[in-house]
Amino acid sequence: MKAGKLIRMGMLLLVVPMLSGCWLLAAGGVGAYGGYKMKEEGYKVQSPVKKEGTESTEKKD
Repeated sequence: MKAGKLIRMGMLLLVVPMLSGCWLLAAGGVGAYGGYKMKEEGYKVQSPVKKEGTESTEKKD
């Protein structure tokens, strides 16, 4: 009984790290697909980070 449980725990410890890369790849694919669909709907990507003073250096007519 203990040997079977020990073997199952060992298999679990070996399999889980191998699957971790797959989960990250799948999550990245879902994010990319979501961004693609949002762009189709008309959304644009905007950077929230702006340089200080860029608005004041532009000349306004």
